[in-house]
Amino acid sequence: MSGGVMRQPDGLGSTLFRLLVILALAVFILLPLAQTIMLSFISTIPRHDIVKGSFSLINYENIFSTPALTASIVNSGLYVLMNVSLTLVVALPGAYALSRYRFVGDRHVLFLLLAFRITPPVVLSLPVFILFAKFNLVNSPVGIALVHCLFNIPIAVWILESFISAVPREFDETAFLDGYNLPRFFVTKLVPIIAPGIGVAAFFCFVFSWVEVVFARILTVTGGKPITMAINALFGFRTDIGLVMAMTVFSLIPGVAMIYFVRNHLAKGFVIRT
Repeated sequence: MSGGVMRQPDGLGSTLFRLLVILALAVFILLPLAQTIMLSFISTIPRHDIVKGSFSLINYENIFSTPALTASIVNSGLYVLMNVSLTLVVALPGAYALSRYRFVGDRHVLFLLLAFRITPPVVLSLPVFILFAKFNLVNSPVGIALVHCLFNIPIAVWILESFISAVPREFDETAFLDGYNLPRFFVTKLVPIIAPGIGVAAFFCFVFSWVEVVFARILTVTGGKPITMAINALFGFRTDIGLVMAMTVFSLIPGVAMIYFVRNHLAKGFVIRT
C-alpha cells in the first residue's frame, strides 16, 4: 500500500492462475477417464483372431455375448427404477407432513432420519440379510431396491421438506378454497412446483443405488447381481482389463444420461436449497 491507496491484484495474473487451477483439475479428473475409455477399445489378452494390444470392439461385444454381464445391467436398471420410484412415493408425503404439520417431536423425527442415513451400511448388513432371507428377498431385485430405500428415504425427505417449506402455505390454502382436495392438489399443483427438488432427490437416490456394493454383495449370493458386482467378478487370476474397462465405461453411461436429463432441475434445485 502506498499513499493510502491499496494496490489491486494483477488481473491477468489472477486469470492465468485460475485457468491453471481449472486445467490441473480437469487433467486430474479426465485423465483416468480417458485412459479407461482407451483401454476399453484395446484387446488386452491374447486371442486367436485378434492381436494383443490392437484396437478392437471385442470387449463391448463380449459384454452382450456374456449372459451374466447383460443380466447385471438389467438388474441394476431394475434396482434403480424401483428404488427411485418407491423412495419418491414414500418421501413426498412424508416431506409434506413434516413441512406443513406441527406435532410433538417433528424436528426430532427429521433428525433421527438423517442420523439413520449416516449409519454405515455394513452395520446393518447382518440383520438385513437375516430379515430378507426369511421373506425370500435374497437374490431378488426387489430386496436390493427395498434395502436401498432405507438409506435413500431419509435424504429424500430432508431434501424435499426444504423445497416444500419454500412454498408459501397460502398456495395450499388457495388451492383448497378452489375446491382441490389434498391428493389432487398434491399431484397437480405441488409436484410441478417442487420438480427441481424431486430432480435433486432422484439424482441422489440414483447415485446411491447405482454404485452401492455392500448390500449388493450380501443380498445377491447366487443371482440378481448388479453391474458393480459383475465388474468385481471379472477380476481373477487372468483378468481381462479391456473387458473390465468396457464394463466400467458402460456403467458410466446411465449416470451421464441422468445428469444430462435432470441438469436443469439440479441447477435450480441446488440454488433453491441454498
